[in-house]
Amino acid sequence: MRRSPTRPRAALLVLLAAVLTLLLVPERLAPGERHTGGRTAPDPLPLPDVPSGFFTGSDAEGVRRISGAEAWLGGGELTVGHTYLPGDRWSNIEGHPELFAPWARWKAARPGRLFVLNVPMMDRNEAGLTDAEVRAGLRSGAAGAFDRHFRALGEGLAAHGLEDAVLVLGWEMNGTTYGHRCGPDPAAWKAYWRQAVGVLRGVAGQRFRFDFTPSRGRDAVPWPECYPGDDVVDIIGLDAYDQPEGLSFEGQVTEEYGLAHHVAFAKAHGKPVSYPEWGLFRNGDNPAYVRGMLDWFAAHRPVYQTVTDYCPHGVWGCADNPRSAEVVRGALGAPGRP
Repeated sequence: MRRSPTRPRAALLVLLAAVLTLLLVPERLAPGERHTGGRTAPDPLPLPDVPSGFFTGSDAEGVRRISGAEAWLGGGELTVGHTYLPGDRWSNIEGHPELFAPWARWKAARPGRLFVLNVPMMDRNEAGLTDAEVRAGLRSGAAGAFDRHFRALGEGLAAHGLEDAVLVLGWEMNGTTYGHRCGPDPAAWKAYWRQAVGVLRGVAGQRFRFDFTPSRGRDAVPWPECYPGDDVVDIIGLDAYDQPEGLSFEGQVTEEYGLAHHVAFAKAHGKPVSYPEWGLFRNGDNPAYVRGMLDWFAAHRPVYQTVTDYCPHGVWGCADNPRSAEVVRGALGAPGRP
């Protein structure tokens, strides 16, 4: 396995970050706890001043569902709208007014709202492309073959008043799910990211921020090997679900390329953090995990965090997780709600 040349320094940073985090929130992390269903859920303490959202769907109906989630929270406001571009064909990756317009209206309706958009870097992005196909696509992108598509995307966003969107480009690149994965050719992946960001930054009037977001842990390739450079990254995100089965929240903090490594890596590069996707998964209705994540956000102050709100991950849109739902309502709901 290929190792990062900065591994000893990174390991020290991870250890220091983990120790600091445990000192900051010693009673909330439930040391050693696994999801057994036998413990009382932690008290649902508020999450102060962290921009938050629920992913409730990509279309106009998903925008409308945000008000339903806010009502469920007892009046707590969700200030982050998060959606995804389809990755099936380039015409969809360029975006459409049917997708942009409802989000633009939502954002314009109240000052301070943040629009986050996940942008695929490859067409046929979930079609099971071979490593050879991925490698060829990455190299073509790095050479500018797809520039016109990113230019069209940027111009469309700007035309709809979404010129300050956070763009999560090529997310979870360290895994194997997507055609825009990094593993087949990390050097080409990084060059392609730089090329796409350069095109998008060339759009008149844009104020985009670019969010580099791997999935938590090692996955198929160590995600630091895919990092394209401080000059083309504004935020360092992490998608972090409650998996694998049986792993405690502390284990998710301290694992290789886990939560602590993410925070330490971002600090070393002078970048803020984000959590575009997180939620329940392999350990069922697990309020200890949810409380641990919310306390992590309180300690590390991300640019934004977004709950993936459909089964099995969600809390409003999934009736299977009532104990976790109560923790989220306590953290994000309006003060004094019943």
